Amino acid sequence: MAILNIRKMEKNQNGVIHAIMADGEMGRRIRDMGLVPGTEIQIKGKAPLNDPVALRVMDFTLTLRNNEADYIEVEVTNE
Repeated sequence: MAILNIRKMEKNQNGVIHAIMADGEMGRRIRDMGLVPGTEIQIKGKAPLNDPVALRVMDFTLTLRNNEADYIEVEVTNE
C-alpha cells in the first residue's frame, strides 16, 4: 500500500490517515476537523484547479484547501 499526500489522491480513492505533518495552529486546525492518524477517508472530488479537495470522513463531507491537504499523508487502501 502506498502512502500519498491527500492532494495527490484521485477521486474515489480510499485510505487511512497515516500522519499529520503540521505543527502549531495548522496542525491543531487539521486535528480539530477530525483528521487524525487512523481515520478512514475517501476522496469525493476536486475543484477544476484541484483546489479545494472534497473528502468523506466519518459520515460527512469536508473540503480542504491545498495548503491544508499538503500536510496530510494517507495510506491508500485501493489504487
